[in-house]
Amino acid sequence: MDTEICWHGRGGQGVVTANEILAETAIYAGKYVKAFPEFGPERMGAPIRAFARISEEPIRVHTQVYEPDIVIVIDPSLIGKVDVAKGLKKGGFILANYPGTPEELQKAIGTTAKCYAVDATKISTEEIGRPMANTSMLGALVKVRPIISYGELEDHITTKFTGKLSDKMIVKNLSALKRAYEEVQ
Repeated sequence: MDTEICWHGRGGQGVVTANEILAETAIYAGKYVKAFPEFGPERMGAPIRAFARISEEPIRVHTQVYEPDIVIVIDPSLIGKVDVAKGLKKGGFILANYPGTPEELQKAIGTTAKCYAVDATKISTEEIGRPMANTSMLGALVKVRPIISYGELEDHITTKFTGKLSDKMIVKNLSALKRAYEEVQ
């Protein structure tokens, strides 16, 4: 069975990078993957989406994700401005970078769908030193839906960024990943 994911964020927030990390980790875990971004006006701060399909079987669908199982919102300012719940499958859920409770998030979105909230901006600011919430959101995702294991994700992030980021920055990102995994509600 495929898991279809739609990410919402703004240009420059690491939406595409987070989607790539998730997809690459799933591939290394032996799964089949289709992942791609959708850009509107290509500028910093413009709303963007990214999509992923992850499956145990070969994926034959090559279109955008119209009915996601999971919606991930990296930028909380999009809530109430963009219909993030659009097309969400029955039984699907929304995971958002949101400082309130899941019930407050449901109300803000205007949905009855299951919602999970994690203050990824706060976590990333405290752990990484800047409000780059994408790594935190990956940690929260694998807690609420273990598409891949936490260990696989941690290993892939370490491997992917060794030589590109300082060891100190990798450790900070892994700390944000772990904290979001522990704090998502």
